[in-house]
Amino acid sequence: MKVLILHQHFNQPAKGGAIRSYYLAKALVDKGIETVVITAHNEKRYKIQTLEGIEIHYLPVAYDNKFGFAARSFSFIKYNLGAIRMASRIQHIDYCYAISVPLTIGLVAMWLKTFRKIPFLFEVGDLWPDAPIQLGFVENFFFKEFLFSLEKRTYRSAKAVVALSPSIEAIVKKKMGSTSTIHQIPNMADCDFYKPEIKLPTLEEKHNVGGKFVVSYIGAVGVANGLDYFLECANASRKAKLPIQFFICGEGALRERLTKNAQQLGLSNLTFVDFQNREGVKELLNVTDASFICYKNVPILETGSPNKFFDGLAAGKLIIINFGGWIKAEIEDARCGIFVDPAHPTDFVKKISSFLSDPVQLKNFQAASRQLGEIKYSRKILSQKFSSLFV
Repeated sequence: MKVLILHQHFNQPAKGGAIRSYYLAKALVDKGIETVVITAHNEKRYKIQTLEGIEIHYLPVAYDNKFGFAARSFSFIKYNLGAIRMASRIQHIDYCYAISVPLTIGLVAMWLKTFRKIPFLFEVGDLWPDAPIQLGFVENFFFKEFLFSLEKRTYRSAKAVVALSPSIEAIVKKKMGSTSTIHQIPNMADCDFYKPEIKLPTLEEKHNVGGKFVVSYIGAVGVANGLDYFLECANASRKAKLPIQFFICGEGALRERLTKNAQQLGLSNLTFVDFQNREGVKELLNVTDASFICYKNVPILETGSPNKFFDGLAAGKLIIINFGGWIKAEIEDARCGIFVDPAHPTDFVKKISSFLSDPVQLKNFQAASRQLGEIKYSRKILSQKFSSLFV
């Protein structure tokens, strides 16, 4: 059997970033399924590479988290055209697995179904066009209608839809109809790579956090992440004279503005760290007590399945979120995290104080976090569930 994976943002573990598609491809290879990936990179030439049995085709299509909506759209279109050309040269494909974002990847999958008779499965990690519309990126009525039409057509053309959260599954089911095939496979906690660890004195010294409680945000620094609130939490903690050091680790369109705002507020308790690969993230998590998953206060963002949540589970960290939805219910049920009011950063100060004063409570929540990752979201369990879709 041969499976083609379409994902514009395929990342390798050594380079860092979201590596779900690598996990999925590796799961297929480990099951003896020939696996081909068509992705893109910022280099000027096409490249082909084999990684751990995965055949990867890199198209020269520039993309950056700092791109505006127009630049991103152009990048998506260019990748689609290149992916169609590349896919037309690959023979004997049994299935296509198309990963959004963007939603427009469905056009490539539908082209393969129409002209190559290749069935496809469509993965929904973020709900498009709902997300860009609620974030204010898409305002034109006719463009909205086009995107909603494309969404419905893509879902109905797919052999099955893979949803990354129970919320996404419910919404897609409502849009598609109850007779459609939908599988739920969230992002994965790599419990073999990330593990609960005792803080290393050398790393505490490197990051200047000896004797401090560390709260880290590790991920994209974009509009959707609402990190102004994270700065407000740091500022409220500074005013309350709490022994907390905050970290923002990552890159994105708002990094420069947030850095300037932090300087203006005099946030000596906030450190910005450049984008890191997995080893760098693992190092920062070693000195971290709590992983903060932050989103702008927009309802559709509550449906997502953020990688940083699952890394935090695997590493055994207290989880802090500022949004509702399925993750809020999950961490409260497992008693591994807390919800802080997105309208009141002083709520963070109030709720984190009990963990500062009670190390036993902190350890219990951290242990529950790791347990949730192992039992429900481990890479081994979800990889097996994914590979079983191709039979």
